[in-house]
Amino acid sequence: MNLTLMLISSRRSGRGSGPGGPAGELVHLYLSRAARYAPCTLRLFPTEAAALEFAEGLKGRTRPALLLADSRGEALSSEEFAAAVGSLQDAGIQQVLVGIGPADGWSAAARGRADQMIAFGRMTLPHELAAAVAAEQIYRALTIRAGHPYHDGH
Repeated sequence: MNLTLMLISSRRSGRGSGPGGPAGELVHLYLSRAARYAPCTLRLFPTEAAALEFAEGLKGRTRPALLLADSRGEALSSEEFAAAVGSLQDAGIQQVLVGIGPADGWSAAARGRADQMIAFGRMTLPHELAAAVAAEQIYRALTIRAGHPYHDGH
């Protein structure tokens, strides 16, 4: 299973390698750690439409699973998020896409395409911080699945 963290950014695609500053450092740190367990990448998109086009264009024997972060989504514990990722992996899903969306929220079309809307709490977070939280939760989910002691239930 491949995991891709998709970040919709108003910054032009092609500038830099992702979010900057301390949050960007955390994104890269956690995705590199997560890559020990499964291939993990970060993709930046200038628009929601570009991200959805990317998702629809992925080829494989299974349709990519799309998990979109939204403060109105389902608030999952780390264990529940790990179980959701594990269920997708156990079902043979080849690509899992976790999207941090546009500043004005996901469109009805994106919400309709999503396999699950997830929340990192009810607060609205800056994109870079939400991406750091998502990257850490991806890493945590993979370590939970692997039985690694990183997550001790807290």
